[in-house]
Amino acid sequence: MRLETSVAFGKSGNRRERVKDATRPGMKKQAEACRSAARLCAWLAFSAAVIFSAGLLSARQAASAQSATKAPARLRTLTTAHEVHSLSTEESRRAYPVHLRAVVTYLDPSYGAESASMFVHDASGGVYVSLRAGIKEKLPPGTLLDVLGVSGPGGFAPIVEHAQVKVIGHAPLPANPRRISVTRLLTGAEDCQWVELEGVIRSVVEHGHNIRMRLQMEGGIVTAVVVKEAGASYSGLVASKVRIRATAAPMFNKNSQMISARLLVPGLSAIKILEPARGDPFQLPVIPIDGLLRWDYVDTRFHLTHVRGTVTLQWQRPGSLVCIRDATSGICALTDENTHLAVGDVVDVVGFVAAQDGTPYISHPMFRNVGSHGVVTAEPVTVQQVLQGKHDSEPIQIDGQLIGYGLATSDITLLLTSGSDLFTAVLPKKLIGPDLTPWQIGSRLRVTGISSIRLDTEGSAATDGIAEPESFRVLMRSPADVAVLERPSWWTAAHMLALLAVAILITLVVLGWVMSLKRQVARQTVLLRESEQRFRHMALHDALTGLATRLLLQDRLNTAVETANRHQAGLTLLMLDLDNFKYINDSLGHRAGDEVLRVTAARLLEVVRKSDTVARMGGDEFIVLLPDLSDPESAERIAAIIVEALAVPITFEGNLVRISASVGVCSAPAGLLDAETLLKCADAALYHAKASGRNRFQAFTTDMAVEKKQIAS
Repeated sequence: MRLETSVAFGKSGNRRERVKDATRPGMKKQAEACRSAARLCAWLAFSAAVIFSAGLLSARQAASAQSATKAPARLRTLTTAHEVHSLSTEESRRAYPVHLRAVVTYLDPSYGAESASMFVHDASGGVYVSLRAGIKEKLPPGTLLDVLGVSGPGGFAPIVEHAQVKVIGHAPLPANPRRISVTRLLTGAEDCQWVELEGVIRSVVEHGHNIRMRLQMEGGIVTAVVVKEAGASYSGLVASKVRIRATAAPMFNKNSQMISARLLVPGLSAIKILEPARGDPFQLPVIPIDGLLRWDYVDTRFHLTHVRGTVTLQWQRPGSLVCIRDATSGICALTDENTHLAVGDVVDVVGFVAAQDGTPYISHPMFRNVGSHGVVTAEPVTVQQVLQGKHDSEPIQIDGQLIGYGLATSDITLLLTSGSDLFTAVLPKKLIGPDLTPWQIGSRLRVTGISSIRLDTEGSAATDGIAEPESFRVLMRSPADVAVLERPSWWTAAHMLALLAVAILITLVVLGWVMSLKRQVARQTVLLRESEQRFRHMALHDALTGLATRLLLQDRLNTAVETANRHQAGLTLLMLDLDNFKYINDSLGHRAGDEVLRVTAARLLEVVRKSDTVARMGGDEFIVLLPDLSDPESAERIAAIIVEALAVPITFEGNLVRISASVGVCSAPAGLLDAETLLKCADAALYHAKASGRNRFQAFTTDMAVEKKQIAS
């Protein structure tokens, strides 16, 4: 079949079409079928395009959703000890991957147990590594390791946790340690670092897998822990001047607060002897006791000192207190070990000389019995003679009237008076037996023992360099050192009146004699009342700060509660204690701690009213009672003033001592007052103030007590 079509366009734009053979049979029908097929193909192509577009859109949406929900970017790997150690505590908890190449500077001697730990050092510094359990390889100091682990907060500073190690070889320990002072060590800034210090070794004590040394330096005493080596001798290091290279490590509490520091020494090779000890220390020249710490022997504070004398006192405690006397003076020695000496033994004592409360003593002593029993005699003295300072640490015999007992410690303390002066006599309770008070109040006693004088190093008399005695006590050896000279007087007012009635009936002569006796009794009564008032004041007021004691506070608190309930008024109770007070005692000594407590008491008295009561409960804990004050805003304002006042640093012996306090506030309106409840509420608020960061105050809310009880349980 042939189909011809001709299309032409004329000038007018009309189309003319001619079809040849259009009338053949079936041609029209075939043309219609072709058009239908063309339409079907076009529809199928359109559907395919729609389906493809929908699939592409769905794929893009799925990819976008997957991108939106994928995990955050991977943490970077820390490759140096400095990068790990310089993390913040919060950042270290993210468990950064760690990959180090470092040398072991110290390995815990307990290595080989279920877990182990060590310190490592690379070119950037040092860091603590906690090893994964199951590692059995020997890793002595000097081992070069490849370390894989993650970062963690550690007990004080960031560490490497769950570490796996691979031994690469051996490398020398760091060659350029940082030369630091005791003050720098105690700041914690050198944690985990390789450091160097010089000093004189005072003592060497074996402790498990370690040897613990006490190193005397210019700025104080530091503990150095040395890994014990088989067959090595350490006793000869005592009194040697050494240079120690070690890892600086902190000591901290369960709150991750640094309280002290120590040196971790990998072994004897890290200890260089600069000046060896002088052989047998008992071959050192014997120094007269009254020459210690004087100009001619001023260097005895940092070197072993040899003295000889007769034992005048020995107390066996955990450790021992031994006092001796030579022809010039007396001195006492304090040791952590029990001794086997007797009063009257002639002994050589070798140790280091120090001073406490203005009194010289010997620390870390060694004893050697060198002679037969000597004679110990006590010189009779008066209070005025002792306070002239010439009988310190020497046997004395002194008379006084007993006005009270002190039973708060492991010793029994007799409080005696001589005229207007007070002094104490001390005896260990275990030497007395079950009857802790065998002497009657009011008895006149003769006490024999060793005098221990306390000097006033802060008073105005010390401005010329001479510290004057301010008090003393007598250290007794046994109950036999107390002799009763006179029992308490039988003559009382009732007895006097009865005898007076009888005397009137008998004779006027007897009346005169009775009147004379009455005057004598009156004088004794006045003395006893004055003594009782002094003793009562001492019982109700803290000896160090002059503040009210717990007993006086309880009395005033009960009175204030009764008054407030009667008059429908409220009151406020503040409980506070000093932050990190133990660190001040450990780093600067108890004299610094006493000064901080005295200044704290003075500042508290300055910011409260005269009608308020400030009490020291013990240690560094204080309570402020604010009667007639139940307004929470006023109470919080006073607490804020106290926090601000106590945050001012204190200067002690040229050192700036930074202090702060946490305060719990409990204000109660009328009708809700109860002494015990107020104390518990203030204690709960104080607990929350310390848990919230310290150096702040916290007002009590009703949920605090429940929360603290839950945490404690």
